[in-house]
Amino acid sequence: MKMKTTYQYKVADLIQRVLSTVLQRETRDPRLSGVTITDVEVSQDLRNANIYFTHLGDESETEEVLRALERAAGFLRSELAHRTRLRRVPELHFKFDDSYIRGRHIDALLEQIARERAEREHQNAEEE
Repeated sequence: MKMKTTYQYKVADLIQRVLSTVLQRETRDPRLSGVTITDVEVSQDLRNANIYFTHLGDESETEEVLRALERAAGFLRSELAHRTRLRRVPELHFKFDDSYIRGRHIDALLEQIARERAEREHQNAEEE
């Protein structure tokens, strides 16, 4: 696997900023109102970009939001072309970023461990 170049990171950052702005201010689809772009990965040849997103709302709406993003891909790509000086605007591939959900699950597990530890310490203190 090749290392990412500085140019790839810059292009990914630019794409993330532009798409975030367009999604916040210019899309009319109500399914896209709570979408946040969390990360962008650009391929070595700059032809493809994986766009990672999260959204407000519950997990059952994720497929619907993904379909809405895929339908808006042409519009988003044309906005990228108009707002940037990229020679080649990459194809956009949207993927749900579940790291927030996994993080919440880990937090809940850590809280549960802390509660159980506190209960054991409290029981040990009462026994003494």
